[in-house]
Amino acid sequence: MAERPAFFIRQAKVVSKLYSFEWFPGFSLSQKQKSIESLHHAILKTDEGARPLEISTKGRDALGRSLSAFHLTLHNTPLENIFQSAKVFENGGPYPDLLKLPPKEAKRDTRLRSSGSLKAFHYCGKEFPIVPKTAFYDYIYIAAVKSSFTADTISAISSYDYFTDIEFNPRQSVNTQARSVPLIKLIVSDYGYLPDFSEEEFIRYHKEHVIC
Repeated sequence: MAERPAFFIRQAKVVSKLYSFEWFPGFSLSQKQKSIESLHHAILKTDEGARPLEISTKGRDALGRSLSAFHLTLHNTPLENIFQSAKVFENGGPYPDLLKLPPKEAKRDTRLRSSGSLKAFHYCGKEFPIVPKTAFYDYIYIAAVKSSFTADTISAISSYDYFTDIEFNPRQSVNTQARSVPLIKLIVSDYGYLPDFSEEEFIRYHKEHVIC
């Protein structure tokens, strides 16, 4: 058995709940998809009308696969590189040279673990705080979705109401695309589209509407 969260909207806020389900060990796509189906079945047992969507390259739904952060770029730069290169630590950073590395190498750069405590993010000449914890990641993820997809594709997110990421373990990580996507759904519900938030506007919205 394993536990993974699903993210959804309740009372105009993005929230999450942990679900226990049968885990199928192994690295093959078929094993990952069995685990996803098991997780989604656990969701359906508590909400028979649920419409879950896996947001990762491991999912069966084309929309969920396309929304994987693995595929997203912003200004022709992989999202992972932007996130890692923007980190400002007490003893170094940001490290813009990480923008030019393969994403996996950028994530594993030793400076990210040897520069002290994380203090902020610096992106496009602006500084983002580390509280709320996921605000910067959600900001660049949503910006990448806005620049990469049509309005119709973004609207299709609203057909689903629970969002998962089988690889995300909240005991090991903080950020996940499965939290960012329901935030997109909520923003579109409020505005009718994805607006061009300033960083201050986005952080205010995030503080009010994301509680997981």
